[in-house]
Amino acid sequence: MSFITRSKPHQWNQARVFLSLPRSSHSPFRLLTSTIEPTDNPSETQQTQSPDPTKSRPSPPPLRERFQRGKNRQRHEKLEDTICRMMDNREWTTRLQNSIRDLVPEWDHSLVYNVLHGARKLDHALQFFRWSERSGLIRHDRDTHMKMIEMLGQGQKLNHARCILLDMPEKGVPWDEDMFKVLIDSYGKAGIVQESVKIFGKMKELGVERTVKSYDALFKVILRRGRYMMAKRYFNKMVGEGVEPTRHTYNLMLWGFFLCLRLETALRFWEDMIGRGIKPDVVTYNTMINGFVRFKKMDEAEKFFVEMKGKGIEASVVSYTTMIKGYVSVGRVDDGLRIFEEMRSFGIEANATTYSTLLPGLCDAGKMVEARNVLKSMMAKHIAPNDNEIFLKLLVAQSKGGDMAAATEVLKAMATLNVPAEAGHYGVLIENQCKANAYNRAIKLLDILLEKEIILRHQDTLEMEPSAYNPIIEYLCNSGQTSKAEVLFRQLMKRGVQDQDALNNLIRGHAKEGNPDASYEILKIMSRRGVPREANAYELLIKSYISKGEPGDAKTALDSMIEDGHVPDSSLFRSVIESLFEDGRVQTASRVMMIMIDKNVGVEENMDLVGKILEALLMRGHVEEALGRIDLLNQNGHTADVDRLLSVLSEKGKTIAALKLLDFGLERDLSLEFSSYDKVLDALLGAGKTLNAYSVLCKIMGKGSGSDWKSCDDLIKSLNQEGNTKQADVLSRMIKKGQGSKKDNVSL
Repeated sequence: MSFITRSKPHQWNQARVFLSLPRSSHSPFRLLTSTIEPTDNPSETQQTQSPDPTKSRPSPPPLRERFQRGKNRQRHEKLEDTICRMMDNREWTTRLQNSIRDLVPEWDHSLVYNVLHGARKLDHALQFFRWSERSGLIRHDRDTHMKMIEMLGQGQKLNHARCILLDMPEKGVPWDEDMFKVLIDSYGKAGIVQESVKIFGKMKELGVERTVKSYDALFKVILRRGRYMMAKRYFNKMVGEGVEPTRHTYNLMLWGFFLCLRLETALRFWEDMIGRGIKPDVVTYNTMINGFVRFKKMDEAEKFFVEMKGKGIEASVVSYTTMIKGYVSVGRVDDGLRIFEEMRSFGIEANATTYSTLLPGLCDAGKMVEARNVLKSMMAKHIAPNDNEIFLKLLVAQSKGGDMAAATEVLKAMATLNVPAEAGHYGVLIENQCKANAYNRAIKLLDILLEKEIILRHQDTLEMEPSAYNPIIEYLCNSGQTSKAEVLFRQLMKRGVQDQDALNNLIRGHAKEGNPDASYEILKIMSRRGVPREANAYELLIKSYISKGEPGDAKTALDSMIEDGHVPDSSLFRSVIESLFEDGRVQTASRVMMIMIDKNVGVEENMDLVGKILEALLMRGHVEEALGRIDLLNQNGHTADVDRLLSVLSEKGKTIAALKLLDFGLERDLSLEFSSYDKVLDALLGAGKTLNAYSVLCKIMGKGSGSDWKSCDDLIKSLNQEGNTKQADVLSRMIKKGQGSKKDNVSL
């Protein structure tokens, strides 16, 4: 509305034609009439009010159109509400100050007080408070000062509150005790006890009377921080100054001493109160009862409870709840239940604290029938407990008692009381349904949990425990429902769960169901997160790959298994090697065989398979690799059937491979049969490789055998025919020299 005051002067008389508004105090439209000065010329006024109908009426000015647009919105809005809305939506700037200044026709203290009360931003409220006075718009009175000090105290802007309080006399506003009391209490709530004490001492310096109200505020602050000795000193000082303590003072002192666990001191102050003739009320008795409950002295608490009722002081719900709390804390649940029934018989309605106190005690004592009845009473009155963990306690207790129907009713009670069930609540039911082998019911609960994504609610505090999700995951994985188990655990992983058992069960489950790729994905997740993988899970994964005809992936999984420190057994090695061999991946099978030999696991049991792989390597020309494997076998105390390999190679015309294998055997002094020599030499001679045959025969004879080879003469003849007369002559002399020495086996 600030545009009205900034309009040109000649527009005001036009505006008066249609601005006939009620002049309620604080109405934003008071500005429209109060700022319009009446004209001194009556004729001009008459002319303005009653225009000549013969003349054409001028078009409405823009002011009227703008006013009509805002009229409906502002019709029912008070001026202070408008200012608060402006302050909430805008930054504190000169423009906002001018808008407020133009909006207010007349400033008064009730307007300022209401603006401060309605302000949502404390900084804006403080700036409004200071600006309105510095601008000369108003001089704050006692109430506006008090309101500002209270707000600053609640917002813990205590230095500002202190400055405003101490500057009041300069503005002609006198102090009173209540203002200092507010500041003392504010410093205490902020935990700055020493400043509260200083403010209290400042009152005397400034001549502000300190009555029992100020002392009570100070007692509350210092006792809340456990400074009971200081409280005693100031109490004595108060009495010494002639300030009489009230019942409220003693209530505070008793509360504080029990809070500080000073039982004897509290009893002395109780006696002092009685000695001064101050009659205790229900608050006093409640304080004493609660104090004895803190010390678990229920006999003394009972005495005060009975004494209170004997004096005609009506016990409140706080009295009964405190007694119930005490009985439960010392294990006297039956007495607590008795007091609860007594309270109800007197028509005193239990509140949320009462139920929250009694129910855990009933659960701990195993009184589930009574707990169930109390829960029904809560549902009937629609009273939710203060702590939702009570429902968890109920679920656990009912489940341990084997009453799963009653446990399920707890969830219904939570829904009735608008208490959201969390993952931990469902977890208790699922866990106990699994223990009872009621897996179908457990799965139904799990479906609700997954469908509503309860696990993913970040505001929840009760999470599903491993004892709850591991049994259901294991069951699902063993019953062909691993996909559902994985959905559950992926939600759990989003809450930071990295359970080894659950992940290994998922691997096993997918592997059993013929989904090795899904298993391997879980395996990679475990590897990234550093979760240990079990050997059995690897074994099932490898077998699953083999059954699907994917030996390469099986070998990859086997490598991962070994990297994790697991040693596959003999049958697993055989399965992988056989699958690779049958798939034509001889060299890959050879590498797995090398690992098996190096680990020295099941080598003797799988020597037939070892022989096949060595033969295949030699037949394919991978001679060096085959020789390396044979050498590894020898180093680990195993012997390959070299004679058979030489025989096969010779028969199939693989003379070079046979030659290299025979050379290897001679160099390593392997025990070979004469027939193996003969077969290799015959193969070499038959292939026309006379020099190779000559070289091998010389090595054999150099070992002291081989001179009786029946084809020696044929070899010598071939050498001569090929012009290798020197070699033929050397061979002849060696044969003559070695005649007579015959052996069936040569030890090389």
